[in-house]
Amino acid sequence: MSVATGRTARVPVMGGWLGTLTSTDHKRMGLTLGVCSLFFFLLGGVFALLMRTQLAQSNMHFVSDNSYNELFTMHGSTMIYLFVTPMAIAMALYLVPLQIGATRVSAPRLCLAGLWTWICGGLVMQQGWFASGGAGRAGWSSYAPQSNGINTPGVGMDLWVIGVILAAAGMLVMGGCVVATIARRRAAGMSVLRMPVFTWTALVSMLMVVAAFPMLVLVMILLYIDRHGGHIFAGFAGAIDYQDLFWFFGHPVVYVMFFPYLGAAAEAIAVSAHKRWFGYVAFVASMMMFAALSMAVWSHHMYVTGGVTNQYFAFTSTLLLVPAGIEYFDMIGTLIGGSIVLRTSMLFGLTFFIQFLIGGFSGIFVASPVLDYHAYGTYIVVAHFHYTLFAGSIFGFFAGVYHWFPKVTGALLREGLGKLQLALMAVGTNLTFFPMFFLGNDGMPRRVSRYPTHPGWGTLNMLETIGAGIIALGVLVFVINVWTSLRRRVPAGNDPWLGHTLEWATTSPPPPLNFEAPLPPIRSYAPLLDLREEAIDRARERAEVTAGG
Repeated sequence: MSVATGRTARVPVMGGWLGTLTSTDHKRMGLTLGVCSLFFFLLGGVFALLMRTQLAQSNMHFVSDNSYNELFTMHGSTMIYLFVTPMAIAMALYLVPLQIGATRVSAPRLCLAGLWTWICGGLVMQQGWFASGGAGRAGWSSYAPQSNGINTPGVGMDLWVIGVILAAAGMLVMGGCVVATIARRRAAGMSVLRMPVFTWTALVSMLMVVAAFPMLVLVMILLYIDRHGGHIFAGFAGAIDYQDLFWFFGHPVVYVMFFPYLGAAAEAIAVSAHKRWFGYVAFVASMMMFAALSMAVWSHHMYVTGGVTNQYFAFTSTLLLVPAGIEYFDMIGTLIGGSIVLRTSMLFGLTFFIQFLIGGFSGIFVASPVLDYHAYGTYIVVAHFHYTLFAGSIFGFFAGVYHWFPKVTGALLREGLGKLQLALMAVGTNLTFFPMFFLGNDGMPRRVSRYPTHPGWGTLNMLETIGAGIIALGVLVFVINVWTSLRRRVPAGNDPWLGHTLEWATTSPPPPLNFEAPLPPIRSYAPLLDLREEAIDRARERAEVTAGG
């Protein structure tokens, strides 16, 4: 365990792109991973717009069926393997050492190797667009036997498999380094039940990365062998085996793509309400319960196969409601009695909770085998996971961006542009994804490039395409906001929001060793709030003594 002290030593820092790409400073690695993830987010968004254009009306021929399958595969793969998951790791890599009072991440060279492995994986995956036969086109999950060498031939699919292996291995290494940092480098006084809310959500997420991502690496290696004559996933039993292996990774990763953004929204809400996060111990317990259950629900994706015990997986899936309810209770408790400031980070955090609730309710629906028989393979499933991972997690991500951007850059984002972005994205996400519930209930299948003329389907799909365009406008406003805020800086100072946790006790941006002054005493998960409350109490006591004299 390291103790951050008042050290003033300087470490040599290499500037420029070379310095950024070779630095073992956790902050620079986190920023590199985050910026690369944002690039892939924009790329995946372009794929989504092309898909929505194809589906705007029935029997469209904007792209060919084969091109649509490539877009479909690469959109999902880019968003999951190259944006939402690595962005969660990037936030943890940057913020966790600061929040626990550490001067660096554990095994920094290994962490840098993981970063480069992930970057190589992303580049290899996207190289499929330039290969003969096109990019991967078997879906982001690439079920066998659809993804074998006979049904999906070509170098592009091989590049997809290799890219996933490299990206997953890189994220596994970086996640392990974050876990080791929390275990070994907490400052004096930072017990596990004094760690900030975001650090807890990051810890639980990285533990799931360490537990589940080896299975993804394994199944992709087996798929590569299968594609080249190994016959590992042959027949019905082989297809079931593939799904069991894949979803043992695939469902925990849903929470890896959720927890850090939940933590970001929670931090933004608590600071903007000028209250410590309500029900901290219960929140931590709910995180641990979520993590345990997430490893026991994977086969609820396989109810219709007849190859799993539906009753068990229905029970464990429905049981997830308990920890989820605790988190919403804690959020409401934090707001009650707070001195609330409706800044952009707070609004994004609240919208995250509201929109994720829709995804959660639809999750109850698909957790029931009988109801899932109706929903399986339809747009109900598409609506469900987009409400959790986009209408939910992405709003939590932007809550974190607006909350911590001043700490990372020393400059404030524009509040007006931020609220415009929020409005556009809230309208766009609901206009895009809510009609999918009606389409799925009416029987529209997912993963189709064209659909026949059907009453109401064309209208709802056109609304979804318009909504996707509105989302794109919201993202454009965000890019303009970042560009404007960095070009014409409004200095933020070290602690513009009166933050609660240790990252606000250092400069903005932080120095190479994170802290140049002694850390404040750590008596809870909100040490800076403790100091302010103690100062208020002392001032009140002095005032009472003065009045009594």
